[in-house]
Formats: sequence, C-alpha cells, structure tokens
Amino acid sequence: MRLIALIASVFVVISVPALAANVGFEEIKIGNGTEPPLTVGIWYPSSNARGDFTQTVVPGASIAGNSLPLVVMSHGGGGRYDSHSDTALALARAGFVAAAISHAGDTTDDQSKVLQLWRRPAQFRRLVDYMLNEWPNHGHLDPARVGAFGFSNGGFTVLVAVGGVPDLSKTRPYCEAHPDHDLCTALKHAAVDADLGANVPADAWIPDLRIKAAVVVAPEFAYAFTPAGLRAVRAPIQLWRAADDHHQPHPFYEEALRAALPQAPEYHVVANAGHYDFLAPCSARLSRKALDICTSLPGFDRAAFHERFNAELARFFQAMPR
Repeated sequence: MRLIALIASVFVVISVPALAANVGFEEIKIGNGTEPPLTVGIWYPSSNARGDFTQTVVPGASIAGNSLPLVVMSHGGGGRYDSHSDTALALARAGFVAAAISHAGDTTDDQSKVLQLWRRPAQFRRLVDYMLNEWPNHGHLDPARVGAFGFSNGGFTVLVAVGGVPDLSKTRPYCEAHPDHDLCTALKHAAVDADLGANVPADAWIPDLRIKAAVVVAPEFAYAFTPAGLRAVRAPIQLWRAADDHHQPHPFYEEALRAALPQAPEYHVVANAGHYDFLAPCSARLSRKALDICTSLPGFDRAAFHERFNAELARFFQAMPR
C-alpha cells in the first residue's frame, strides 16, 4: 500500500514559517460515527494569536471577524491535514477560516484504506458538518460561502464533493494502455487488481451542495471523470497542473478533466513544476530526508511560486458565489 500512496502523497510534515500575529491555530478531534475520530487543523483570523515554528496550539486565541468564508481542505494520498499548511496560513491571513482534515485510512501513519476512495468524500462532508454546526466558533462563519481545496487524491475528493461521479472501472483499461505510468506500476508491484471500481458502494459519490467553489490541484484518478460523470458540477473550478508532473502524465489527468467539465475552469499550468511543488517548501532538514518530495527542478523557486499560488487561491475564493 505504501507503494500505491507514493503516486499522490507527502509522507512528511511540512514545516512553515512562524504564525503571523493575526492568525490562530488549533488541532482538534471530531467524532466520525462508529469510526475513530478524525484529526483536523483549523487556521483562522485572530486579533491576539501567536505561535511558534512547529504550529503548537495557541491557547486562548480568539477568532476575529464575522461572516467569515470557510475553505475546507483535502490532502493527497498518504499525507495529513498539515500537508498544505502554508496555504492554510495564507488563507487565514486573507480573512478565511481554513479547516484541513487528515483522511483516516489514507495518512502518513495509516494507509490501510488508501484505495477505498469513497471513504474520503464522506469524511470531507463530516468536516463541513462540524465546521458549520459544531465548531465552537461556527457563529463567525458565513455558511453560504464554503470553498474546497484538494491536492492529488484530495483533488479527486473535492471533485466528488462538487458533484462529480467517477468511474473507477476505467483504471483497468487505463493501465492496460499505460502500464508504465506510476499508478499502474504501483498497483502491479503491490499485486492489487486494477479494477478499482469493483467494490465501490452504490451510494459512494454523494455531493455536498454547500460547497460553492473548488480549487482542484493535480487531481489523481482524473481520467475516471467523464463528461457524463461531471454534468452535475456547477461550482466554479480553479484547476492547476504542474507542467513537469511525471506522476500524473499529461494529457490524461488535468487536461482530460478540463475538457470534460461542463463549464470551463480557470486553468493554470505551472511551467517547470513537478507534482510535489504544490506542497509547501521544505526545511533544510526535511530536504535531506525526503529528496523526491522536496527537490524541485533547476531554476524553479518553490517559495516564490507559493506566494503567487496562495494569492491566486485567495483571489478565487474571495469571488465565490453564495
């Protein structure tokens, strides 16, 4: 299973700069029915927050503002809620509440259910339920302004949340046609049947109509979304592709999705970028431990790119419809 998760994951916690004086942070556990609680990180505007390099919980930090827009976030396979913490921080600084989930069964510590993709949208809906109805500060949120961000497996998750219905049975013919692609070699090495649609529950793909806009970044399994499967998608989409993404080769992922969506997305292709360049810049220590994830192509400045990337996300979400 670890081999499979390599196609869409970050296996380390990405460190980020110190929290700004106007951002609060908390890590919480939320109930998830009969299953173990889900771990969630929440970043929010605050007038008295302070923090340290490792994102420790800020005691007593109050939330600042009312009718704040919410962005819920879904990480890649084998990641965790803080895989995109620089983006969450930037959104909080721009006046959003950013809530990111660790998807149980598909995290750094537990990849036992990495291919049970239908579990992710259900957990994502649970996150929205909690934030709008149970979070102690939910009265500061505008329930009519909920956006979603997803990277890799998280991009798949967000597409389902906005109404997409994937056909995972397309994985077998896809891998028969492209046996050298990362997904297909990983499945083969792990001795996993490529018919990923065989065990999908009948009620797996339930949309969340509360989500009004979505940022979809390097989405995994994008080939599984046909025009028929995307016809119910009405939310505006901002779609991102790394031009040098060898994990999800062009044109079978983002380009196929762009062509299949019923309304043209706002489409960004990042020159000289690889799949993992959408993750936060790594510290020097992490760069030594995780070369594949932390190393960019020569001439690509990941830190400078993330300043632009995060600004584009904030701009897009600011314009989300009610």
